[in-house]
Amino acid sequence: MTRTRTSSSGGLAYAVSAYGLWGVLPVFFLLMSPSGPFEIVSWRILFSLAFCVVLLAVTRGFPAFLALLRQGRVVGTMALAGVLIVVNWTTFIVATLAGHVVEAALGYFINPIVTVLLAVLVLRERLRPVQWVAIGLSAVAVVVITVGTGGVPWPSLIMAFSFGAYGLVKKQMGGKVDAVSGLTLETMAVAPFAAVALVVLAVTGIGGGVVFGSVSLVHTLTVISSGIVTAVPLLLFAAAARRLPLATIGLTQYLAPVLQFVVGVVLLREEMPTSRWIGFAIVWVALVVLTTDMVVTSRRSRARGREADRAAALAPDPAGGRDAGPAGDRAAGAESMSRIANETAG
Repeated sequence: MTRTRTSSSGGLAYAVSAYGLWGVLPVFFLLMSPSGPFEIVSWRILFSLAFCVVLLAVTRGFPAFLALLRQGRVVGTMALAGVLIVVNWTTFIVATLAGHVVEAALGYFINPIVTVLLAVLVLRERLRPVQWVAIGLSAVAVVVITVGTGGVPWPSLIMAFSFGAYGLVKKQMGGKVDAVSGLTLETMAVAPFAAVALVVLAVTGIGGGVVFGSVSLVHTLTVISSGIVTAVPLLLFAAAARRLPLATIGLTQYLAPVLQFVVGVVLLREEMPTSRWIGFAIVWVALVVLTTDMVVTSRRSRARGREADRAAALAPDPAGGRDAGPAGDRAAGAESMSRIANETAG
């Protein structure tokens, strides 16, 4: 019992650290000014790849990584994941540098709900009525914000759907790919495009060109550290996921958009008209509904599993030794897709 409690408390510390770091990312990217968003994304890809290679060397993970490289389906799937996460990164950084951190936060707030919606559209999963309520509330929130501000919150929607699709793709790998190898494969797939982008920016001067190395030592070190800032929260989250139940991870994931929202409203003084407040309030209600349903369903599933295991242990098997298996393996609805949002954050 003591060991379990220690593991849970340690897991919670890892989760809070991971989501806390993701929550203050807007401040980090603002420190990279005057670099433009496309330069920042390109350097982030390349330095993330470099840092991952170092991690693989330190942790002696190259044999496992090379084994993954020989699997064409894994490489192709992770390459697609790399494209999707770059779309997410680019949108987030463009929004941050343009003074739309609140819209970026909205994207991560509605991401769990978009993930559940993808369960219906892609995996053909059947949702519980409560989950449909959450999706409906989110749609109403987007309409309210669109009407009130006079424009569709495209950054929020692009971020939510790109990250949801990223999680869906990553889920296809199951537990085959660890966090470091996964990020290495993703960044390796898009690194050539990042290198070409830097050359084009330097030659044409589009978006301010490439200013890396010409601003200050602090700026140069900040850009280089983007690889560490990208990988460390991911590793912290991986450690948390091994120690915490899904329901706890599901609750802690909201720390990141909450912090981003605070950065946008309090630190950067972004405008919050009444319609936007109403829209955010509706989204928060939808998240409360969705999270409550997830927690209740998770508890019921575990309880059914324990009861089935006890029954299987006490009753003889008339089939001659066939394993009845825990009933908890058949949790209904989109609980599997809820797990996607938690396994792929950042």
